[in-house]
Amino acid sequence: MVSHDRISRLAQQIGDRLQGASQAPEEVQKGIQQVVKGAFDRLELVSREDFDILMDVLQRTRARVEALEQQVAALETLIEERTAEVPAATAATPEAEHPEGAADGGEAGR
Repeated sequence: MVSHDRISRLAQQIGDRLQGASQAPEEVQKGIQQVVKGAFDRLELVSREDFDILMDVLQRTRARVEALEQQVAALETLIEERTAEVPAATAATPEAEHPEGAADGGEAGR
């Protein structure tokens, strides 16, 4: 969106150029084109082609981020499942019940 102040300044500049209408029409046209081009340059506009390219890049990036989010969620679930299994498996081993047997390497009972 263009601010009202910018539009007012642009209209003022075009009006100033048109006051010299006694000049050749080509000169008036060139002057107006310079004013409008300067206004567009200050607005930092992009071409439609550049916009479309950036939108394509954004869509591919968004799809990649979503895929990575799914991978991270799957890995987190896997880690949680394995973490939940490890304490249960540790509690069932003889070393967990008899820590002194674990000090000698725990190989005596095997």
